[in-house]
Formats: sequence, structure tokens, C-alpha cells
Amino acid sequence: MPKKVILDVDPGIDDAMALCIALFHPELEVLAITAVGGNCSADQATRNVQAIVEQLDPPRWPRIGAASPPEQALPVEGRYLHGNDGLGDVELQVAELRSRHPSEKVISDAIRSSPNSITIIALGPLTNIARVFQRDPELSSLVDRIIISGGTVHGPGNITPAAEFNVYCDPEAAREVFRSPSTKTLIPLDVTNRIMLSYDLFNRLPDEATKAGRLLRKILPPAFRAYRQCFGLEGIHVHDSITLTAAIHPELFTFKEMAADVETMGELTSGMTVFDRRRVPAWRHNMEVAVEMDEKQVVATMISDLGGKPAE
Repeated sequence: MPKKVILDVDPGIDDAMALCIALFHPELEVLAITAVGGNCSADQATRNVQAIVEQLDPPRWPRIGAASPPEQALPVEGRYLHGNDGLGDVELQVAELRSRHPSEKVISDAIRSSPNSITIIALGPLTNIARVFQRDPELSSLVDRIIISGGTVHGPGNITPAAEFNVYCDPEAAREVFRSPSTKTLIPLDVTNRIMLSYDLFNRLPDEATKAGRLLRKILPPAFRAYRQCFGLEGIHVHDSITLTAAIHPELFTFKEMAADVETMGELTSGMTVFDRRRVPAWRHNMEVAVEMDEKQVVATMISDLGGKPAE
């Protein structure tokens, strides 16, 4: 039986690639895709979700949740990597929805309708999920699992020396979710940084005869240019697609139970994910954290799940 999931996203080129996998995967039943501000503004994130779903036109359309403005302005934006519109400025056409349902309501309604059976795959800041739990605390115990793309255990951040992008965008929300009684899995930068989508892997993606291939071949080239210009790298990170792969194929990853929290006040460390790794820890374990993965198999699985070509 397919796993019921809600995808909470801030598209974002990498989020779009993850959606190309999720919306056609036989092991997932995507009930909803909820937008959240992060790589782009709340309004743009909502528009991007609509545009991606329209471009892919999956056999079963999920509910779409509209992102609400954050309590405070986003502290950082992803335009330098994702373009002004979050999708490489390729100007995807979209039919604007007349009546929008807030992401928090879509998440809440789905959990209430199917208690203890829905996995939330959080590929952006945790704003929506924290708001759902604040407004109805019981829901945190009715989610089957939350799989989070974000944070870092040992390594540096990717937006500040201490913080990863998704957590840094809304550290208060991340702390709320981390401290909730929900069952959680974290896929941190320590793991996702180990894989880059190279030009060779790009050439193995499905061709333009497929909906996913047509979309990816529009939005990925701008990301390759941005990574080369900003970082001097001949490839791009695909953190969210790796997190989605962990949700579908957990057997490719090694997990460890850990105790985690989020720094919200530090001048230099706001958004830092902190783990109690003392010899005699005082904090209780509150999530499982990916610490290893079969990198070769994860890459092969991502390409296969996208409908791409196997390695020669």
C-alpha cells in the first residue's frame, strides 16, 4: 500500500526535482503539497507549487496549500542560486487558483482525516508545521512521522558558519517542531552534501519527451550556472531529492537516535542545530538522524525514480 505523504516545500529548483519523483512514485500517495516561504517569498512559493503541478500533470492531483506570510521577513533568500522566481527564471505559465487554502489548514485537515497514517516530508523551513502544532497541539501526536531536510550535526552550515538554510530561515519554528512529541527523522547536510548532481548525471535524466524531463531540462541548467559562478563547482547539491529518497528507501541510509535542539538567540549561532553528544547526555533522544548512506545506490535510485537512464 502506498505511503500517504504531505510534501511541505519552498520551491526552489531542488524541491521541484523532488516533486518530479514524488508525484509519479508508485510507493507514495501524495495527499497534498503545501507551500512555505524560504527559497522565495510565500506568494512566489505558492505560485511555484501550482506551476510545477501543472507542468507535471500527475495522474492524481494533490491538494495545494498556500503559504502564509512569515511572522518576520525571511532573513535570507535563494535568488542567487534559484533565480528571482525560485525556478531559474524560466517563466513557467500557471493558472492562478481562485480560492486558496492556507497550508496550515491543508495539513491539519489531512492529519485529522487520517490520524497516525501520514508522513510529512518537510523540504523547506518548518514554519507551516510549527503553526499547525501551535494551533492544535494534539496533531503533533497524530502524525506518523516528520522527515526533515535540514540542519547539520558535525559540519558547517551552508548559509552561516553554524546554520543550514531551512533551519536558519525560521529557527523558532524549527525549535517548536524539534521539541514536539512527533516522531522525527532528520536528513542533515553532513549526509546530503556528499552527493552532487554532475553534468554526467544530468545527461542521464529523462529526455524532453517526458513531463519530468521537460521540466528538469528547463530549470536545472540555471542552477548549474549559479553553482559555477557562486562556488566554482561543476555540479549542484540536491538536498531535498536525497531527503525524499530517504523517505522512500530508508534501507539505503544508516540512522542514529539523537537528542537535538535549535539555537534561536545567538548572534553568531542563530539557526544552529545542537546535539547532546556528551559522554553522559542530559537530553532525551527526540529524533533519528541519518549519519551514513550508500551514495552510489542513492544516486542510482534517484535517477531511476526520475525515469532516467541507468549508468553504462
